[in-house]
Amino acid sequence: MKRVKRILKRIGRDNILPHDLHILRVYSALVAVSGGRVIEVFEPTLKYCPLANSLYKNFSSVNPVKENPLLFKKAVREAVEEKISRFGFFTEKRNISQSGIAIPYGASEMLMYALKKGQIEAAVTVCDGAGTVISSIPEIVQGIGARMYGLFYTTPFYAVVGKLETNNCAVVPGGRIDQIEGVATAIRLGYRNIAVTVNGYRGADLGEIRELERAHHVSITILVVCTTGIRKKRILEIKKHADMVWSCGSGDIRRMLGQGAILQMSVIIPVFVLTPKGIHFSAGYCSGDIAMNTIDAERQYLISRIPQGREITVGNFRAYLCEANLPVRSKKEPC
Repeated sequence: MKRVKRILKRIGRDNILPHDLHILRVYSALVAVSGGRVIEVFEPTLKYCPLANSLYKNFSSVNPVKENPLLFKKAVREAVEEKISRFGFFTEKRNISQSGIAIPYGASEMLMYALKKGQIEAAVTVCDGAGTVISSIPEIVQGIGARMYGLFYTTPFYAVVGKLETNNCAVVPGGRIDQIEGVATAIRLGYRNIAVTVNGYRGADLGEIRELERAHHVSITILVVCTTGIRKKRILEIKKHADMVWSCGSGDIRRMLGQGAILQMSVIIPVFVLTPKGIHFSAGYCSGDIAMNTIDAERQYLISRIPQGREITVGNFRAYLCEANLPVRSKKEPC
């Protein structure tokens, strides 16, 4: 919150903030958007991101060896502007529904499949122009989550909130990004099996979410995303409370949590499944249910495109499940 306030102070001209404002973190760079355009890109900490290179042509010119923050910032700006023009991000024209897979091991993709297969009843996620959203509709969860970066602050748009509520979603009032209140709202709405995405870098207290779970006798699957630059104290909190964590550009996540994970999904940017509950959730994304049901929580496994082990379908692509000593690292991971 302190960092957001500093950003607001820097963005404000003559102490007047823009009419609408959205602050997010894109490949380690903080970005401010207003009026349907990028108004500020702050210094990145990453020099190279393989996911960005695969998704956006403008990142392919960023040299992964020599530092070039200006070029990286330009690529970040263009990536965000592409989302604004193509999908209406950060505007009243925001597209909120999608059924296709955008990121092979994305959190919203897994949530979509988990809802379709009945692994969970509702998802608590974040949407620009709305804030924290509670939804049980797979296509809405994917629509607002696909291609979304770590969002810290947003101004609500009446049109976006209205579209969500028309589609039977609940929205935390005031455009607040508050995953604890989102979970509490889901419980009040009668959902008993809930999944929630939490920003690893600057997000909700995971222990408070577990307290809600115990107090109301519900099941909550905690998915921690956006972990680039995360501090070790936060990693220990994730280890204690989370079910799944996306490693993003964090080498510390790979080192500290990978070795204790039950399952690693993907190699270059791994997703680590830390608990049996996480295994049950991720099984919804895999068609090889029998294979997933054979996973022993006392062993370690890898799902990747490396052709070894049992062939399964993950999302809409083929992959392989095998036992492995985790974490499995790659020379191509973010740096």
